[in-house]
Amino acid sequence: MREKLAFCCIAAACTLTTIPAAIPALAQSGPGYRILNSYTLGGEGGWDYLNLDPATGNLFITRGSHVMVVDPASGKLLGDITGLQGIHGTAFVGGRAYVSEGGANRIAVVDTKSLSKISEITVGTRPDGILYDPVSKRIFTFNGTSKDATAVDPASGKAVGTVALGGKPEAAVSDGAGTIFVNIEDKSELVAFDAKSLAVKQHYPLAPCEEPSGGAADLAHGRIFSGCDNKMIAVTDMKTGKVVTTIPIGEGVDANRFDPGTGLVFSSNGESGTLTIAHEDSPGKFTVLQNLVTGEGARTMELDTKSHRVYVVTADRKPGTPTADRPKPRPVPVPGTFRLIVLGR
Repeated sequence: MREKLAFCCIAAACTLTTIPAAIPALAQSGPGYRILNSYTLGGEGGWDYLNLDPATGNLFITRGSHVMVVDPASGKLLGDITGLQGIHGTAFVGGRAYVSEGGANRIAVVDTKSLSKISEITVGTRPDGILYDPVSKRIFTFNGTSKDATAVDPASGKAVGTVALGGKPEAAVSDGAGTIFVNIEDKSELVAFDAKSLAVKQHYPLAPCEEPSGGAADLAHGRIFSGCDNKMIAVTDMKTGKVVTTIPIGEGVDANRFDPGTGLVFSSNGESGTLTIAHEDSPGKFTVLQNLVTGEGARTMELDTKSHRVYVVTADRKPGTPTADRPKPRPVPVPGTFRLIVLGR
């Protein structure tokens, strides 16, 4: 995911917007989302994606040169996979975790039981987002510098093709029927391509969305959710590629999720330090229910669709050291304050 300001203190309370009476009963049930737990994981440096292993339920948190593997139920650190370079996201299939190594132009393949690195796969330049598509049975990396996607066969452990995307890719989703949709950040568009033939089908403009990054999908209703830098989610029709509506969100989104069990759309907004939660009243109408305070820097997230819990991470920060090249540096994380925040009803 794109590099943004990612560190600050966590707020001590949350805010809850009033839920209109017209919202369906499903959305009204329960008191709304709140912070359930906060677990200090420690360590140094920044972070990017959080990805839940569907087989083990463990949470993989990428942190630049290592992956912290955490039991989200207890906050216990189960393992720390080290020796990696500029890592971003993780995809899972066949008892393996595939971690995109943007600093090494490859995927690190990890055994999810032993939590040890077992092999490497060379892909495009600076891979960031990563996705497993069950229809084509391929893993795709979305490569920021080479502006393409690499298709990988996990069975052979080899790259099998490349798709030129025409711009810098961010998060991607599969429609479950053989088409991949990926946000193109620098073009503010959505590119659709065939997961098997690797042919680009269409470039769809996402206006009024600017600089899309986070992505999620409602497969039942054919909707794609693209988190945009100008404080909105663009909701796109998978069949037509048209933006059907937008959802207002906080500032600094870098991840989105959709929960088919509750009809809720989530947006983690790092610069405003909030989690926006909206309900899908219909495929063309969405109502914002909450803007829950999480903490500045909590820009990426993960959703467990079984428990309906949401996970974000952040840390305290301190002023950076000015240099001649950067007289006004970004704040840096305070070592030892990195934490996992668990959100639920």
